[in-house]
Amino acid sequence: MTDNKNGLITIASSFPVKETIDRMATIIQSKGMTVFLRFDHEKNANEAGLPLRPTELIFFGNPKAGTLLMEDKQISGIDLPFKALAWEDESKKVWLTYTDPDWLAQRHLLSAKSGPTIAAIKEGMKNITAAATMP
Repeated sequence: MTDNKNGLITIASSFPVKETIDRMATIIQSKGMTVFLRFDHEKNANEAGLPLRPTELIFFGNPKAGTLLMEDKQISGIDLPFKALAWEDESKKVWLTYTDPDWLAQRHLLSAKSGPTIAAIKEGMKNITAAATMP
């Protein structure tokens, strides 16, 4: 399922939220990329005394690829590094949502010189998210 109106791609995961993010982290690191941060929204909500279904965010990327995009349009850094959100809906189904790289290119009016980097990111995200969400 993709929501092109807001530039997000959402796919179903066969695994619980934490396992989905664990799998992503392992795959990301195996590809030589960096996991910069993991953020557990559910844990933070619970510590604030508020309920929240499992929801975890991971920030990751390749500084070389991100720098190439920022050299084109430095403001694209507001959307970097890339991130993905694993979340559980009301029916306990788990989803993984991330920013569509094409949307990022459009949002920041990246030039044609960023085309190969965006294409590589798009293919990489497709492969990483598929491997993280499917048995």
